[in-house]
Amino acid sequence: MLVCSCNYITDKEIKDVINAFLDEDCWQLIVPAKVYHAMEKRGRCCGCFPGVVDLIIKTTEEYHARRHSTEAEIFDFMSRLRQFHEENRRADIERRQKSHRAA
Repeated sequence: MLVCSCNYITDKEIKDVINAFLDEDCWQLIVPAKVYHAMEKRGRCCGCFPGVVDLIIKTTEEYHARRHSTEAEIFDFMSRLRQFHEENRRADIERRQKSHRAA
């Protein structure tokens, strides 16, 4: 499935990069910019980033389920990741409100 139409990136390509990162360090924080940098791409319109974050979460959960990580480790990591995601989503919404525009 095509995730980023600006760069023609599929979900399989993104999942492969995420799994490679997790193989290096399974508890590192992976963000869309890091994934795009590894693919030597850059976000253009960045409309795909929320979908990429969802892919990161899903792929990370599947990775740790395969590794048989303990529930406490997974819960702590995923809660930190979701909190990071929500904070950035709120910042996105604030930037889009008319009251925050310069002009």
